[in-house]
Amino acid sequence: MTAPSLFGLILAGGASTRMQRDKAAISYHGQSQLQWAYDLVSQVCAATFVSVRPDQRDEPTRAAFPQIVDRQPGIGPIAGITAAMNQHPKAAWLVIACDLPFLTRETLQHLIERRDPQHIATAFRSAHDSLPEPLCAIWEPAAREPLQAFVDAGKHCPRKFLINANTLLLDLPDARALDNVNTQQELAAANAVLTPGTHSPDQGSAPRRTIRVQYFALFREQAGRSDESLETAAATPAQLYAELRQRYPFHLAPEQLKVAIDSEFADWQTPLRGGETVVFIPPVAGG
Repeated sequence: MTAPSLFGLILAGGASTRMQRDKAAISYHGQSQLQWAYDLVSQVCAATFVSVRPDQRDEPTRAAFPQIVDRQPGIGPIAGITAAMNQHPKAAWLVIACDLPFLTRETLQHLIERRDPQHIATAFRSAHDSLPEPLCAIWEPAAREPLQAFVDAGKHCPRKFLINANTLLLDLPDARALDNVNTQQELAAANAVLTPGTHSPDQGSAPRRTIRVQYFALFREQAGRSDESLETAAATPAQLYAELRQRYPFHLAPEQLKVAIDSEFADWQTPLRGGETVVFIPPVAGG
């Protein structure tokens, strides 16, 4: 049996409240993130659309793209998914959030090649909690009616829908591929990884420095050690944490942490000169 045609949907209808600027307009790859995501998905889908709220249709970053307008704005990403499925009910949908700057064509191909239309959806397991990732997933036509019923019942979390549905779950080939960027601190850390050496005026040609990092609590378990000395080009704690997230499965966002340098609390943009001891301090459980 031939699988339904695969259409692409870029979810760009969010308010970007935590970022305090339009996430779709941020440039990580020399163009707006929305343009970059649209081009990426267009390489693997028969047609691609951008999901927008009604008040965003004429907004300059979004106006040039084929659009699907939310029919139930205000309920989050699930509004875009249901609008797309109702507009083209015979298509399967590759749905991605627009704020995934580490996503690659290889990751999408991995998902598409392992897609099973006999399941209601094919999704990756989160690298952080092993739950389904609904915002980089393929939703089959069979999901349309139960998903709409889910929304009509007042439920708006697409992840919870996939948890309780006949979803095929895949392991991510790249643990960082679906890391999204929601805050200014995460933006600085992402830029440090994607364009190293260009975001700190004193970094110059990215000289390397030796930094000692101590790990406590969750980080000690995830790193498998209590401390280490690193040769790094990171010029700030934000850049250092971004580098460590490439090496270890650290899933906490910078805004959830505090940073200390030589036993003193410090700012994420404090210059690192070498020889310091840096600690990233996770939240303390309990009351």
